[in-house]
Amino acid sequence: MAGSLAMRALLAVGLMLPAALLAESPAPALKAGVFEPPREAPDFTLPGTAGADVSVRDWRGRIVVLGFGFTHCPEVCPVTLATLAAARRQLGAQAEQVQVLWITVDPERDDAARLGAYVTAFDRSFVGATGSEEQLAAVRKDYGIAAAKVKRDSLPDSYSHSAFTYLIDREGRLRALMPYGHPAEDFVHDLRILLAVP
Repeated sequence: MAGSLAMRALLAVGLMLPAALLAESPAPALKAGVFEPPREAPDFTLPGTAGADVSVRDWRGRIVVLGFGFTHCPEVCPVTLATLAAARRQLGAQAEQVQVLWITVDPERDDAARLGAYVTAFDRSFVGATGSEEQLAAVRKDYGIAAAKVKRDSLPDSYSHSAFTYLIDREGRLRALMPYGHPAEDFVHDLRILLAVP
């Protein structure tokens, strides 16, 4: 009898061990810098390029990739948007669960029509947001985005601005910050991890 009880106990432990090991296995690491713990993404309401106001909460249930830039940007912005478009293509059917939102830092030149034509040239699903300088400055402050106008002789004014992008999860929480220069594959890697969370 004692031997039978001992055997049953060993069997129960053996059955529980794989489950315990699975529970303790670490989650896959993101390529981007992570917010630990995740925190609520600051919300806002800005005029969008699709004809209606936009806010982060509009896409609850999807992953939001949030970036800042301007249409006259000579390099960083087009490279980032092209990278995000490539990542979206690589995601295949999962791309429908990801929304790219691009907020201008140049409201003087980037009205909704111009910004909309610009972002959708990279991917038709991309949405832009503009607004008054005061509105946009408040959003930049909430997200820790620096932007300063740069005067250039005989050339259009430019902006020096933060070049990272935020990854916001389905529940509207800041999960990661991807620095400029990462390839599309790194975005795909991180987005698939976030998409795997219901």
